[in-house]
Amino acid sequence: MKLSPKAEEVATFFAKMLDHEYTTKEIFRKNFFKDWRKEMTNDEKNTITNLSKCDFTQMSQYFKAQSEARKQMSKEEKLKIKEENEKLLKEYGFCVMDNHRERIANFKIEPPGLFRGRGNHPKMGMLKRRIMPEDIIINCSKDSKVPSPPPGHKWKEVRHDNKVTWLVSWTENIQGSIKYIMLNPSSRIKGEKDWQKYETARRLKKCVDKIRNQYREDWKSKEMKVRQRAVALYFIDKLALRAGNEKEEGETADTVGCCSLRVEHINLHPELDGQEYVVEFDFPGKDSIRYYNKVPVEKRVFKNLQLFMENKQPEDDLFDRLNTGILNKHLQDLMEGLTAKVFRTYNASITLQQQLKELTAPDENVPAKILSYNRANRAVAILCNHQRAPPKTFEKSMMNLQSKIDAKKDQLADARRDLKSAKADAKVMKDAKTKKVVESKKKAVQRLEEQLMKLEVQATDREENKQIALGTSKLNYLDPRITVAWCKKWGVPIEKIYNKTQREKFAWAIDMTDEDYEF
Repeated sequence: MKLSPKAEEVATFFAKMLDHEYTTKEIFRKNFFKDWRKEMTNDEKNTITNLSKCDFTQMSQYFKAQSEARKQMSKEEKLKIKEENEKLLKEYGFCVMDNHRERIANFKIEPPGLFRGRGNHPKMGMLKRRIMPEDIIINCSKDSKVPSPPPGHKWKEVRHDNKVTWLVSWTENIQGSIKYIMLNPSSRIKGEKDWQKYETARRLKKCVDKIRNQYREDWKSKEMKVRQRAVALYFIDKLALRAGNEKEEGETADTVGCCSLRVEHINLHPELDGQEYVVEFDFPGKDSIRYYNKVPVEKRVFKNLQLFMENKQPEDDLFDRLNTGILNKHLQDLMEGLTAKVFRTYNASITLQQQLKELTAPDENVPAKILSYNRANRAVAILCNHQRAPPKTFEKSMMNLQSKIDAKKDQLADARRDLKSAKADAKVMKDAKTKKVVESKKKAVQRLEEQLMKLEVQATDREENKQIALGTSKLNYLDPRITVAWCKKWGVPIEKIYNKTQREKFAWAIDMTDEDYEF
C-alpha cells in the first residue's frame, strides 16, 4: 500500500525501531497508532485500522541496508562527510559571549521521531513533532546580527534577555516542556557554575557535623513534621538518595525519591542476616532505575519509621508531613545555598577522596593505579545507584580479551624458556656475548609480564564495571580537582582518566589544581 508522505514518514519512525523492545510494549503501540492515524488521509484511516496487521519488515530492511551501506563507505567518503560536518560546526557551532568566542553545545534542533521516555513512561510512542522556525525563540543582544530564519519563515520571537544562559528555546509537544540550546560545557559560564557547585559542597563539609548532630536531636522532637524531616535528611545524607519531587499522575513514569517514598517502598526487619534494625528499600528511582538496598540504621530511626508507618495503607506516603519544598527551605536555613542535591555532591566527592587515599599503593605501576582509581569511582557510582544494563557486546569483548590474555601467557612461557636456556649457555660459555643475550631475554620477560598484568587488570576492571555506569558521577558529582591532584601526585597522565571532552569540560580544574588539593 502506498502511503501519503506524512503517514509514510511516521511509519518509518516505527520501522526504524522494529528491533527495539519498545515496539513490543502495549502502551507504546497504542500511543503510536493513535498519533499515526492523525497523520493519515481518510482513505488510509479506513484501510488501516489495526496495528498488529501492519507489516513493517520491508521498511525496516530498507533502513538496515542503508545503515550497512554507511558502514561500508570508503575512507574518502567518510572524510568528505566529516569535512561537511566541520564546516557546519564552524558556521553554526559558535557564538560570541562577553567578547569571547564560545562553543555552542547542541546547535542542531531535535528531529521528529517517536517519544521513548525512560522506564514505563505513559506517553511512550507518541509522535515528537517537527520543530518549525515559527516555534523558535532566539535570544541575543540588541546590537547583534540576528540569525535569519529559513526562507519563507519567521521566528516566533527574538528577545534580548541577558539574565538567562540559553540562546534558543522552544516548547516540545509531548510534555509541554521547554527545550534549550545552551553553551558547551567547556564554556566559561558553564565552568564557573560547575566550580560554584563544588565550592558549595565544600562549604557543607565545614558544617556537616553540626547538621548531623541537629537531625539526630530532631529524631526525638515532639513534632511529627520535624521527626519526618530529620529521618528523611538522614537517608539523603547516609544513602545519597535524591530528594524526590511531587509529580503529576499520568504525566510521567511512577518514580520516587526520598520525600515521595510510599509505605510499600520499605520493609522493616528488627533483625536480618545477623544485623539489627535493617531497612530494606525497593523503589523505582529517577529514570525508573530500581533502587534496592538493605541498610542497618540506628535504633531511633527504626522506631520512628515504625511510627510513620502506623495505620497506613501500602500506597500512602511514608513522610506525609513533608515535601521537597519544606525540606529545602529547612536546609537553606542551615546553610546558604544548601539543597538535598548538595549532599549527593558532597558525599560522592568525599567518598572518592577517601577511597583514593585507601586504595592507591605508592609502588604500583600506572595500570594498577588506574584500576585503583576506577575502584574508587565505582564506590561512588554504587553510592549514587548509577547502574547500566551490561553492554550488548560485553560477552564478546570479554572473550576477545581472554584470548589476548591466553596468547600473552603462551608468549611469556616461551620467553621464560628462552631465558632459562640462555642462562644455561652463559654458565658454560662465561663470555660477554652470552651475558648480553641473558640481559636482553630478561628484559623481554619483564616486558611481557607487564603487558600480561595490564591485560589482566583490564579484564578485572571490565568485569567489575559490567553493570555500573561510571560516567555520570565522573561528569556531575565528583569535584574534578580531586582527580587532577591525584594524577599529579602519582604521575598518572590525566588523559588516562579524562577523555578529550572531559578534559575540555574540566579545563578550569586542570589549570588551577596542584597535588596537595583537599576537597
